[in-house]
Amino acid sequence: MSCQQRQSADRAISLNDKSLSCHTTAVTLRGKEFLNDKYLKKIDAITPNLAKSADMGGMVAIKGGKFSMGGDHAKEFEGMPSTALAQADEFPKHEVQVSDFWMDDHEVTVGEFREFVNATGYITVAEQDVDWDELKKQLPPGTPKPDQKKLKAGALVFHLITPEENHRNLEDWWTFTTGANWKNPDGKNPELKTLLKMPVTQVSWYDAMAYAKWAGKRLPTEAEFEYALRSGKQNNMYPWGNEKLDASQHHYGNFLQGEFPISNTGKDGYVFTSPVKSYPPNDYGLFDLAGNVWEWTNDWYSAIYYKELADKNQVITDPKGPEKSFEVYDPNAVNKTVRGGSFLCSDSWCSGYRNSRRMRLSPDTGMQHLGFRCVRDLKKK
Repeated sequence: MSCQQRQSADRAISLNDKSLSCHTTAVTLRGKEFLNDKYLKKIDAITPNLAKSADMGGMVAIKGGKFSMGGDHAKEFEGMPSTALAQADEFPKHEVQVSDFWMDDHEVTVGEFREFVNATGYITVAEQDVDWDELKKQLPPGTPKPDQKKLKAGALVFHLITPEENHRNLEDWWTFTTGANWKNPDGKNPELKTLLKMPVTQVSWYDAMAYAKWAGKRLPTEAEFEYALRSGKQNNMYPWGNEKLDASQHHYGNFLQGEFPISNTGKDGYVFTSPVKSYPPNDYGLFDLAGNVWEWTNDWYSAIYYKELADKNQVITDPKGPEKSFEVYDPNAVNKTVRGGSFLCSDSWCSGYRNSRRMRLSPDTGMQHLGFRCVRDLKKK
């Protein structure tokens, strides 16, 4: 039974003529055995909102096509720091064919996520105490259980540090903060009404999947995300072309200006997240696809996935990611791929706004610079 037929039979949902969305159910998830069954059951319990499922507002129709996916090395970028250039997991470059799809023109906002929570009563991962039995599966054998206070509900919050402070490890500028969640992303209890136009953050992959199901959508594949970033242009470093940020008079998105993790001048107007649509869209009409917050994709992260695809020596149609996660430096890691970069990205750190830049996080992670947007399949009449 096809995805459309299954959805029709199971829920008798009739969507509009332009598009039939198909949420990725737990049954069809790749690598389901590596996911938390408790969270998957909560997603399965959500009923799609029929009105949302038929609403194409705020989405852009993207015509599919073939493109070269993976790292670029423009000649004019020679001499730049290695952090500004393509990384090993972005190679080899390989040919991919992407089908037509719809994509949200902006990141899901706090206001939109609040509507979902109010309608379903959903509780995010960051609002629940940490499940030690699940967490220890991602850690080296024998890792001692932390103090119970550190397993309370919360999420990771970023803070700048002084030049004198140690800044060699992520823990030096990321702090697990009890009470941090999508309503309280910085742990300082801001008024919710001041956040409604901001991208929702402190949401896990499971939370993003839950929202997508309710809205009759799904998370993008990594290939769809990169195709959208490139917006019809081939072999460019950035969505806007090959213009270096330090030489540009334009602000193409919400990135870090300064020295990470010590300073951010906010020259682009913001030090932390910015309201969605604060910067010009790319050529497809998509806002903040590069910068502001990293965005979840549906794909598992594998450092060798591109090699596996390239070794097939053929154009890959609609790749869905590897069957399981693979991390070179940590065999215990179970990570999903995130794309697009954030307000913390710069050439001296991660250059996450590059078209081909890949990052990865555990699917239960919530962070202050991490959000998502959704897509739908575009079905021709």
